[in-house]
Amino acid sequence: MYSRREMLKLLAAAPLLSRGFSTEAHAQGGAPPERPQLALVSRHLQWTNMEEGAAVAAEAGFRAIAWTVRRGAHMEPEHVERDLPTAVDIARKAGLATPMLITAIVDAQSPRVEAILDTMRSVGIRRYRAPSFRYDYTRDLNQQWQALKPRIASLGKLNEKYGTTAMYHTHSGPGNVGGGVWDLWLLVKDFDPKYVGINFDVGHATARGGAEWIETSHFAHKHIHALSLKDFRWVKKSDLAPGDPTTSRYGSSPTWPWVTQFVPPGEGMVNFKDVFTYFHSVGFSGPLETYFEYFVSVPGHGLVDMLGTDFGKWKLEMPKSQFTSLLQRDVKFYNALLAETELGGR
Repeated sequence: MYSRREMLKLLAAAPLLSRGFSTEAHAQGGAPPERPQLALVSRHLQWTNMEEGAAVAAEAGFRAIAWTVRRGAHMEPEHVERDLPTAVDIARKAGLATPMLITAIVDAQSPRVEAILDTMRSVGIRRYRAPSFRYDYTRDLNQQWQALKPRIASLGKLNEKYGTTAMYHTHSGPGNVGGGVWDLWLLVKDFDPKYVGINFDVGHATARGGAEWIETSHFAHKHIHALSLKDFRWVKKSDLAPGDPTTSRYGSSPTWPWVTQFVPPGEGMVNFKDVFTYFHSVGFSGPLETYFEYFVSVPGHGLVDMLGTDFGKWKLEMPKSQFTSLLQRDVKFYNALLAETELGGR
């Protein structure tokens, strides 16, 4: 007889079984490798409960969901043992895999780190996103950078214990370690990629380095376990109306005339076709963490941020049908490119 946790672990993997096992299983002579799946970031669903959120994700055409375990999210770290098995089961019933979590775990001293990793193991989730380390620009950067290696090493040991993988996020905001990708890759390159890796945000990587994503992904690809998808363009502050809310919330120099503005995929500067083509060529099989951070016009509300939750807006400010249709539009865009580049499989 299976225990409840063992059964949940099997059920968590169920949406994947019909689509292929992991690359590791394939390497051991098992089934074909896991295919990359669009995974909706659950913070876009924090206006509702997990059941309705999973239903919306499935209706929009997603095959996976990236649940969040951190303060203010669907799952608080204090309740992960209770809530994560429930979230995985809810997703499975909606036909969704749970290939990764989004967490606040940055090192082995993070609150409830072992409880979260142990619960992940029990339900069959290996990957989790870790937030960026931070630089203090008033202090020597190299000394700060060197001091991060022992912290990463200690978390790597915990991941080895629990069979999990930390994926540090690449975020272009000022002060973030990994904003340019290079510094993060140099930090993690000597660690076993089974336990320490990178969540490669193609939007932020392009914002910070332009076409340099080509070099950074070539160097770092063995440690890249997930891609984060979003698009943006550069706009001049002088071209914006006073108080325009559509530019990046991540800050820029007050004297610099350009700011980033998130836009629907395909309308900005991210070369998704080349990104997908490259990652297909290196056998990438991780989740595609999908964001919607742009603004849309909603009658009666004006411009509404599709992300919203950065500001604690826990209610949907547009008809649910409109929200779902916008998700569907972007899923269609990504799926067309996944098929064209064969990153999503043949």
